[in-house]
Amino acid sequence: MLKVKKLKIFCLLVFAGLAIFGLLNSNRFAHKASAFSSGPPAGVSGAPGENSCTGCHNPVANTGQFSIIAPANYMPGQTYQVTVRHQTADNSRRRWGFQLTALAGATPAVAFSNINGNTQIIDGAGERKYIQQTLDGSFGSQAGGAVWTFNWTAPATNVGAVTLYAAGNQANNDGTSDGDQIYTTSTTIQPPVTTPSEPVAFDFEGDGKTDISIFRPAPAEWWYSRSSDGATRAAQFGNTTDRLVPQDFTGDGKTDIALWRPATGEWYVLRSEDGSFFSFPFGAAGDVPVPADYDGDNKADPAVFRPSNLTWFISLTTGGTSIVTFGATGDVPAVADYDGDGKADIAIYRTALGEWWINRSTAGILAFQFGASTDKPAPGDYTGDGKADATFFRPSTGEWFVLRSEDFSFFSAPFGASGDIPAPGDYDGDGKFDFAVFRSSSSTWFVNRSTAGILIAGFGISGDVPVPSAFIP
Repeated sequence: MLKVKKLKIFCLLVFAGLAIFGLLNSNRFAHKASAFSSGPPAGVSGAPGENSCTGCHNPVANTGQFSIIAPANYMPGQTYQVTVRHQTADNSRRRWGFQLTALAGATPAVAFSNINGNTQIIDGAGERKYIQQTLDGSFGSQAGGAVWTFNWTAPATNVGAVTLYAAGNQANNDGTSDGDQIYTTSTTIQPPVTTPSEPVAFDFEGDGKTDISIFRPAPAEWWYSRSSDGATRAAQFGNTTDRLVPQDFTGDGKTDIALWRPATGEWYVLRSEDGSFFSFPFGAAGDVPVPADYDGDNKADPAVFRPSNLTWFISLTTGGTSIVTFGATGDVPAVADYDGDGKADIAIYRTALGEWWINRSTAGILAFQFGASTDKPAPGDYTGDGKADATFFRPSTGEWFVLRSEDFSFFSAPFGASGDIPAPGDYDGDGKFDFAVFRSSSSTWFVNRSTAGILIAGFGISGDVPVPSAFIP
């Protein structure tokens, strides 16, 4: 009897030992815990500082492809479709998965949304978010590959390049983590490209931001405060009665100090590269100077509008002179790139009727009523879509009105007071024009920066002319 009890105890100990040995040495249990058909845990996208799916799988050699299809560039706040794709001729691959995140440097740049039930969004550490497959979106038993499409919304401001990082799994669908193929890939979406026809306006140092700047008529002095470091620069150039025509005439990405002399039709340009200058005749007394990049070569073209016969004369830097009749008596120029093709469009504001007439270089003529006779046309890209918006400043109330180029809806906002001079530009470098005014009575600038908030700065003296108002009638 004692022998039987000893035998039972011995068998029980052997069984327990084998069970413990199996738990410690068999991968079967780990496999099932690591097979995430319904989506992996956060933080395995292969992004910097993260693991990929190899942390939970025992992969074999890859035989397929794994890719991300995304836009080349983004505009702040815009939504884009992104596609993740598995492809293979290996028919042993029968279940599919992925995880993707977006980073601008080390900062999350994620605002995902699902298009269908094949993807889901999960939270990670800090502010990181991930999008990945669902159980239905793992396409069990499907051969040849898999595709997921979802929405990504770009950050509200220009944060620089955004990189999408993804890890993918082409699994054999055996319910374990053995024999799967693990992939990682990434693609970079570049920040907005400033259109050639509208480099950052009134940017004298080339840092992508409009500089607070004035012209002092009596001594014909130019003064500007560099947005990069606040340093002040000054130059004496021109005469008291000259018209300001600051543009990038040399194509180096910096605004050149420039003027047009009404009495002689002579242009004078102070090169931003080396401080030398050149001059040439183009136009006649009574003309209105309207320089801009009409041919899309990154250089401003000298141009004038002749109200006496409603004719535009444009000296193209790519060669030749363009002569166009456009407008009516009493019209004022409102040149900008309204169709986003990289070329400035001939355009006028008809003050008597508050009408805009735009001869778009790609999309054809567009006309609409927006404004009143005393309003000041101040077109620019206020919404960041790469197209100029018809915009005006109402001096009597200090209000701004913007007609969105995207859908022709409009918005308005009070910013300024009676007597202020409108001086809009992109003062924070986010690809959007900012409302701005110069209050001559106190020599104060008020700038409503779309990203960086309101700026109030004292710069200039009473009687100075704000340079960013150069093309506002």
